[in-house]
Amino acid sequence: MLIRSKSSNDLTENHVTDESVYKDRRQLLKKMGFVGAGALLAQSQSQAFSLFGDDDDEKAFEQRALKHTKSTIYTTDEKLTPEFKVTSHNNFYEFGTGKSDPSSNAQQFKVDPWTIKIEGLVEQPVELGYDDLFSAFDLEERIYRLRCVEAWSMVIPWIGFPLSKLLEKAKPLSSAKYVAFDTLYDPKQMPGQRSRFVGGGVQYPYVEGLTVEEAMNPLALMSVGLYGKTLPPQNGAPIRLVVPWKYGFKSIKSVVRIRLVSSEPPTTWKRLASNEYGFYANVNPAVSHPRWSQARERRITTGGLLDRNRIPTLPFNGYADQVAHLYRSLDLRKFY
Repeated sequence: MLIRSKSSNDLTENHVTDESVYKDRRQLLKKMGFVGAGALLAQSQSQAFSLFGDDDDEKAFEQRALKHTKSTIYTTDEKLTPEFKVTSHNNFYEFGTGKSDPSSNAQQFKVDPWTIKIEGLVEQPVELGYDDLFSAFDLEERIYRLRCVEAWSMVIPWIGFPLSKLLEKAKPLSSAKYVAFDTLYDPKQMPGQRSRFVGGGVQYPYVEGLTVEEAMNPLALMSVGLYGKTLPPQNGAPIRLVVPWKYGFKSIKSVVRIRLVSSEPPTTWKRLASNEYGFYANVNPAVSHPRWSQARERRITTGGLLDRNRIPTLPFNGYADQVAHLYRSLDLRKFY
């Protein structure tokens, strides 16, 4: 549970995700024309990914230390997931669908220069450059649980600033009801995006959304780092969203645009399979995914046999006290 305190060998699928769950998700993508032998990133595996490593002039991404404070509110007594597991076990299809693909294929990803725009139904559009991400707001370390829809979980020390602070800077209009997010679209750097629209697969750029009330909740975080350093590219460098009470796919990576809008924006996984992935996607152990249970999860801690042990999943991922009031009018028996 969230507490108030005064202190604060690569993994395989068998270590962290039920084989049936992993195969079910890949089967869905295969049916959509996005994965499969010779289909998923076919040219990426042989040609596009060769962009990374064949050019001696390309420099690998380097993290740097971040000046930040540690939250005495947003912390936990749970064991942290080791850093090398947080950075080697990722879902970031722009760099491949295998869990270790992003850490292998994203190391020449260029994040500087970078621009993120906040626009739409706002009084004052905002544009931040790369350096602004680390200087425009006070940075704070918050330890959050991350619960993937695939039924595995981590505990991660993120560094960032409240999403609400960023939105307040743009002064949303009263007509703004939702917040829409876009990932960078750059097929040259993100070879997974070269499959855009092919076979009915994932439509890029990756997009996500929240209600304004969700976005203004103090838990919603724009993260620019983890474990004391800037984000590595496989974890969403240089800036990503973290909404810890929702399934992980809601926490969109490498964000370049945020728009305030009046109607519910499209989201990538709902657009791909609306019968399985809803707009809200709140962690709910009482509601199974159509193809697997969400009642328990595998907490990634060691990468060994301990990671096979299951723990109960908590409603709203353990953050019900902070967010349950946002959904009083919704039927939470549905898969959101």
